[in-house]
Parts: sequence; structure tokens; C-alpha cells
Amino acid sequence: MSYEITSEITQVLQAIRSGDGRASEELLPLVYNELRRLAAARMAEEAAGQTLQATALVHEAWLRMVGDGDRTWQNRSHFFGAAAEAMRRILVENARRKSRLKRGGGQIRLDIEELDLVATTPDDKILLMDEALEQLQAEDAEKARIVVLKFFGGLTNQEVAENLGVAERTVERQWAYAKAWLFQRIRAQF
Repeated sequence: MSYEITSEITQVLQAIRSGDGRASEELLPLVYNELRRLAAARMAEEAAGQTLQATALVHEAWLRMVGDGDRTWQNRSHFFGAAAEAMRRILVENARRKSRLKRGGGQIRLDIEELDLVATTPDDKILLMDEALEQLQAEDAEKARIVVLKFFGGLTNQEVAENLGVAERTVERQWAYAKAWLFQRIRAQF
């Protein structure tokens, strides 16, 4: 994203914080392509035939963000962090909804010990990740934030570092730790 657009985003976010109602309308065109890129990166990891598309994910995240009434994003980093969190919630809700539908009716329950992590569906993986992420959040909020930005937001290490105001090397170390921690938690469920 160019410096010019980044600066314009910052100015619009400041206007929103000041109470300028029209500023929200100016924000979407400025951030849409970046949000679309983040959503597309996340959706690329989903199974073929996914009913939720990147465009729909962006639109839903946008509606939730502006519909909350809490539009006090401090800066570009805070805004994109909020967008990643909104996308995470949407993906988790979608996975839960699909899981409920899939598990309904006369289906036979399986013992979780018999399941293999490799055999899980993408929706199941999102739910497992979310559950483990909640545990990580309780233990180390900063590492959980990195996971949200990278896994659900699709940001690179450099983008996460900029968002959090830390060195890229710090993000790399914390991401490596968080991945191992999450893997252990998820693996322990099987």
C-alpha cells in the first residue's frame, strides 16, 4: 500500500474518531483492495466449493465493523487488526454453522480418539484453531494477536510487525512459538 493511501487512511480514521459521520463512507474505497487481498489470502486456504467468498467476507466484516458503533480505530494498524478479528469471527461462525448442519439428524457419533487431524474438514480446523486460540489468548494475548493477524488476517510478518509496532524478528519468534503451542493444543484433542 502506497504512502499516499496510507496517509489518506490515517486522515480518514482521525476524522471518524472526531465524529465526522461522512468519513466512514470515504474509508471503504480506500481500504477495500487491501481488505479484499487479506480475505482472498485467507480464503485460498479453504476447501474448494467454499460457500463463503472473499468478497462476501470483506463485506460482512465491513458491515460488522461499522455497525458496531465503535469506530475509534487509532490508526491504520488498529483498523486492519480489527478487520482481521472480524474476519476471524465470521469464519468461525460460518464453520460452526456448517458443523451444526453436518452433525444433525441421524448421524452416528464418533469417538474423538478415532479421528485423525489430517482427516478434519477446513471448517473443523477453523473451529479447532479458534478453541486453541482462546486458550492462547488467556495465556499470552500478544502471541494470540499475531495468530489472528497471520492466520485469519493473512498478513505477512512485516505487516504484523508494523501493525503491532514491534520488530519483524519478534513476530517471527512469537509466531514460531505460537504455532508450536497451538499445534500441541490441537494435537492433544485427538
